[in-house]
Amino acid sequence: MNHSLKKDYEEKIFGELLREFQYENIHQVPKLEKITLNRGLGEAAQNNKLIDKSIEELGYITGQKPVITKTKKSIAGFKIREDIPIGIKVTLRKEKMYNFLNKLINLSLPRIRDFRGISATQFDGRGNYNLGLREQIIFPEINYEQIDKVMGINITIVTTAQNDKEGLALLKKFGMPFTE
Repeated sequence: MNHSLKKDYEEKIFGELLREFQYENIHQVPKLEKITLNRGLGEAAQNNKLIDKSIEELGYITGQKPVITKTKKSIAGFKIREDIPIGIKVTLRKEKMYNFLNKLINLSLPRIRDFRGISATQFDGRGNYNLGLREQIIFPEINYEQIDKVMGINITIVTTAQNDKEGLALLKKFGMPFTE
């Protein structure tokens, strides 16, 4: 996997975006800032074995150790006490971010059954994209036989784009398989 998205961005995509949107300043050209992966643990929060397994899986997928997110306050209605683990997250930047995006686009997404592309409507209004995956088995690092529980992952791609149109153009140029 010698092909670098970062190199593509620097050599080709940057110039294309500069011309397409006719920016007056090179610092206006949108770029990737970070990619965060989140997983809510749900009932797994009470099970240390499932928490450890989730941390291990996200570590394999990203090449970086996840951080456990904990509750800030107790909510009786949700049976939640303060300071218990409810999720895990990883923030990828720089080279790891580009490597992960490359793997997501070229290896993982095509492995989704009946895959026809991802929705272009999941932008937040400020050029950031949210992608929810139902199962972790689409990642090549995950061994199907070793899964205790199929769990989803939320992926947020944070860009410096000013709006969704610019964010969409940036991600399309990286090769994100959007449906029209």
